[in-house]
Amino acid sequence: MPRSYPPEFRRKVLDLVASGRKVAEVARLLGISDQTIYVWRRQHLIDTGQLPGTNSSDLSELAAARKRITELEAELAVHRRAAELLGEVTSPKGGSKPST
Repeated sequence: MPRSYPPEFRRKVLDLVASGRKVAEVARLLGISDQTIYVWRRQHLIDTGQLPGTNSSDLSELAAARKRITELEAELAVHRRAAELLGEVTSPKGGSKPST
């Protein structure tokens, strides 16, 4: 899983680049990938409306929704399996109903 940096750190990195420092220099100085800085800069441009794309708040909502969907699918699978097991236990053998 990629390393996560606090928003304040990202903001400071982008400020350094915006002040005229080269991305490679800032990346080397702080020990992070220059590609990481490019991704942050692109996302900042999207968030500020300068580039088209999905903004950060929408991305976090989407990630939370996907996580919840995964949880619900797992819960549904458990319920389905339980229903299968209970059906096997309670259904009469032989497939015919008992006479009353």
